[in-house]
Amino acid sequence: MAKLWQKENQSTDAKIEKFTVGHDPEYDLLLARYDVIGSLAHIKMLASDSVNLLSHSDQATLEKELKKILVDIEAGTFSIDEGMEDVHSQVEYLLTQKLGDVGKKIHAGRSRNDQVLVDLKLFMRAKIEEIANSVSSLFDVLINKSEAHKSDLIPGYTHLQIAMPSSFGLWFGAYAECLVEDAELLEAAFRLANKNPLGSGAGYGSSFPLNREMTTRLLGFEAPHVNVVNAQMSRGKTEFYVLTAIAQLATTLSRLAMDVCLYNSQNFGFIELPSELTTGSSIMPHKKNPDVAELIRGKANKLKGAPNDLQLLMSNLPSGYHREMQLTKELLMPAIDEMLDCLQITQFMMEEIKVKKNILNDPKYDLLYSVEEVNKLVLVGIPFREAYQTVGKKIENGEFGSISKELNHSHLGSIGNLGLAEIGQQKALVWSKFGFEKVNEAIKHLLA
Repeated sequence: MAKLWQKENQSTDAKIEKFTVGHDPEYDLLLARYDVIGSLAHIKMLASDSVNLLSHSDQATLEKELKKILVDIEAGTFSIDEGMEDVHSQVEYLLTQKLGDVGKKIHAGRSRNDQVLVDLKLFMRAKIEEIANSVSSLFDVLINKSEAHKSDLIPGYTHLQIAMPSSFGLWFGAYAECLVEDAELLEAAFRLANKNPLGSGAGYGSSFPLNREMTTRLLGFEAPHVNVVNAQMSRGKTEFYVLTAIAQLATTLSRLAMDVCLYNSQNFGFIELPSELTTGSSIMPHKKNPDVAELIRGKANKLKGAPNDLQLLMSNLPSGYHREMQLTKELLMPAIDEMLDCLQITQFMMEEIKVKKNILNDPKYDLLYSVEEVNKLVLVGIPFREAYQTVGKKIENGEFGSISKELNHSHLGSIGNLGLAEIGQQKALVWSKFGFEKVNEAIKHLLA
């Protein structure tokens, strides 16, 4: 089957073709919707009075056929034919088969380089919204759990040694706020994905009077990549931003999953996972293994390496397009799916987790209150360092006996003042920066 770039009487060796095409048709199916959306904006711009490279009747014909292709894509009946190089080729082939020469006019003023860039930007933008929605749902679960269990105390640890009293309220709330901070990176990735590369062509623009501001507006982008060379250099860079945000989220999820594994073990015994979240042993009838938490931890740990893999792929490349960039899809798309899966399963796990009560009543945790005893001495006028030495000697001599377990933590973010409203305000501020509504309204209008 002829390629978009192929000249007459020219062919490529079958082995070379297979090697260069690689897994593109498989991953390009995920870009099909966005390829059509980008093409709809492009032909509307070509038919505008200031550009006038396409008649309004040809534009209407192409638009009607593109929307038919979009219906097939959304119904799951669209496919990329055997021997077809990529989704761009498939869409143009379908248009040409149906419309003849009119179908061939769709590529004027663009290259597959800026076409795939637009597809990827639109894809990443949509997927970031999915990830942000999943993060928001998990955040809500954690905040609700934090409020519900604010009075249920657990040991706090440093160096895996018992340190000071903590609470499930602090534990759940800490991960909620951590997700908000992770979302700051996600929002930065969204800003870069929300820039329009269309019109940069192969990286050096076009002699046609393209209206890049128009396609920016039609596609709901915040702004164009102004310099056409820089637009092409955003390939790989945008994916790196997205994968970095995913890696940071993965760091949070793996840490949470590790806590669950520890707290669920008999040696800790702080939480209980329901049977449907655990598996058994083939020889030990007592086992209830936290496989879900372990797999979240493992998958998240794999995702931490994704930015490094992308950086290595793109290392030592000069400006302009290079075929290695095709391989970014193989790193980006599975990582996005893995992160969405981990977020959803983590939310389910946190919804179902059971918290145990009165954990600190066990005498083995009495030393957690040593700081409270030091502070009581300070409150009656003894210098802190002297109070510290006094309590320390009692502990060494085995004289740290009957103590009050009353806690008076009242400052912001402590056991007695979790600051959940403040964390919620931080979250609202970050989410307000994304601007998903503006993007979705633009695409809705384009498809109307």
